[in-house]
Amino acid sequence: MEEEILSSSGLVDPQNKLVLIVDDDSSLLDLLERVIKKEGFRVARAVDGQEASRKARELRPDFVVLDFMLPGLGGFEVLRELQTGESSRVPVLVITGRHMDRQTIELVRHEPNVRDFMEKPIRPVLLAATLHRLLQTRPPETPRSS
Repeated sequence: MEEEILSSSGLVDPQNKLVLIVDDDSSLLDLLERVIKKEGFRVARAVDGQEASRKARELRPDFVVLDFMLPGLGGFEVLRELQTGESSRVPVLVITGRHMDRQTIELVRHEPNVRDFMEKPIRPVLLAATLHRLLQTRPPETPRSS
């Protein structure tokens, strides 16, 4: 396992973190990948639940962004699989485009590995801030205009 280098602020360089993004919508996957890479993270992609489960076991990501509505093995099943074995400590951000009532959202939020929940459309700034907060990473420095 790579040694994490802390900055003077106590935050980790995002290049040391791998984020697995899971969604069956390729245009949203492209957007998520651009946003997450721009923040300095490494990215792996999966388009369905089976691929997500396999990649989570093989790659051991530091974080998973998981769409709840997936063909075949759905998001909830993937979430449950991520709670077993070595992936049980991997934090998950659940995203969905389907309206869910407050009670269902609360049930999902109380799953042991779920750290946050977002409804689509995903706001890139909020996603970036959430990833840095949950992974305790340092956002990239933005050039200041003079």
